[in-house]
Amino acid sequence: MLWLTGLALFSIAVLLIWFVSRRRGEMGLPGGKLISADTERWQRCEREFFSPRYRLVGRPDFVFRERGRLIPVEVKSGSAPAQPYKSHILQLAAYCLLIEETEGRPPPYGIIAYRGKHFRVEYSPALRAELLRVMEEMRGLLKSGAMPEGVLDHRCERCGYNKLCNA
Repeated sequence: MLWLTGLALFSIAVLLIWFVSRRRGEMGLPGGKLISADTERWQRCEREFFSPRYRLVGRPDFVFRERGRLIPVEVKSGSAPAQPYKSHILQLAAYCLLIEETEGRPPPYGIIAYRGKHFRVEYSPALRAELLRVMEEMRGLLKSGAMPEGVLDHRCERCGYNKLCNA
């Protein structure tokens, strides 16, 4: 019985990789080799990134190796906005920072893929600096117990940190 589950997971993984490679251009994915995927439907991603320096951990949906550089791809299930949401850009920037920390050099860009549209986001020094500023601000708020303005809404009920932030 266990081997059937393993075989099913393996089959789904092969189908996903085949699907991604066939629709790569439509999805805006890089042309390099798919080296990691994180989808709960078939298996845990074999590549989790961790930075002790920034106390940050993350697992992009996909990671491609293109010309020797790792490129993170974050897939969103919602419809595509006119421009990517700031929170999604910062999430992608966090993956870029993690890759920079673990690989020793930053990715030149990352991709946010929405349904029907994708955005290539350059990982610039300005974006990196903004990410570090926001992370410091978030840590300060957590430490102080203060609530940032305008965040108390329905999303708080589903947030994994709702018991920590006194919402």
